[in-house]
Amino acid sequence: MEFEIVKLSSKGQVVIPSELRNGFNEGDKLLIIRNGDKIIIERASELDEKLNEDIEFAKRTEEAWKEIKAGKGKSYTPEEFIKRLRKDGKNKNF
Repeated sequence: MEFEIVKLSSKGQVVIPSELRNGFNEGDKLLIIRNGDKIIIERASELDEKLNEDIEFAKRTEEAWKEIKAGKGKSYTPEEFIKRLRKDGKNKNF
């Protein structure tokens, strides 16, 4: 395992030391994940589209939970829910 200590700039920028950039190229996309007080940086792969879909789904789910907690959620019977799914099957927001 390799590691280096770096500083966060006033603009939120971090320089990845050259010793740790081996195999990375200018313009490579990097995925940054925050987990509590840890930050993970990974190379984004050709799965970018799938990853973007997953991130968008996670954002929509988080927003939905906020609405539910705020008392703005809707309640359906199982039959009503299935009916709405079939009716709105092409609607990505439902």
